[in-house]
Amino acid sequence: MSTDDPQAELIDPAVKGTLNVLRSCAKVPSLKRVIITSSMASVMFNGKPLTPDVVIDETWFSDPAYCESIKHWYLYAKTVAEKAAWKFAKEIGIDMVTIHPGFVIGPFLQPTLNVTVEVILNYINGETFPNEIYRFVDVRDVASAHIQAFEQPSANGRYCLVERVVHFSELLKIVHEQYPSLHLPEKCEDGKPFALKYEVSKEKAKSLGINFIPLEVSVVDTIECLKEKGFLGV
Repeated sequence: MSTDDPQAELIDPAVKGTLNVLRSCAKVPSLKRVIITSSMASVMFNGKPLTPDVVIDETWFSDPAYCESIKHWYLYAKTVAEKAAWKFAKEIGIDMVTIHPGFVIGPFLQPTLNVTVEVILNYINGETFPNEIYRFVDVRDVASAHIQAFEQPSANGRYCLVERVVHFSELLKIVHEQYPSLHLPEKCEDGKPFALKYEVSKEKAKSLGINFIPLEVSVVDTIECLKEKGFLGV
């Protein structure tokens, strides 16, 4: 996410907004647990090479210094906001759980496009596709994880939520198999060898009882929702 003033537009809202919520929670003695919606952005960006032998899990933390060095302020904001939340929760004694979704797709309720679905739509309608790796998860699994993290007494710490890690070309293949009439981009935008995939562990998420919706189902349900709301003609 580009911005001319990352401190005012991304970092301060992320950190101060999170801490304001936690301060309010700390004033309510009957409140048992707080669930924070974070992101994989605060988990996996630490400068380590992401190669096929890598399995990212909840023990990973993004490095603010690395995020700052590459000037990716969204990653930086998410990372320092989570760090501030855990520091506050431990100091005050709040029972807190953080949920870390990947790239969220699936059917959407609002009449307008959200950022992640808009990215998919733009590339489906584009002439080229990105040479990038995506960490997909269905919005319904994200919602379920929040509920389970709140209701299960044993829930604790951080939870990564990624059903599958794929190159964008693999996503287009799924779309083509289900919607062969769609004119999809066939050329990668940079012409370089495809970026390497890695894995994100599902083990801790499964301990919440999350049976991930397969990517193929999420893709079809996303496109059907786009059709229904008039964003895509098939």
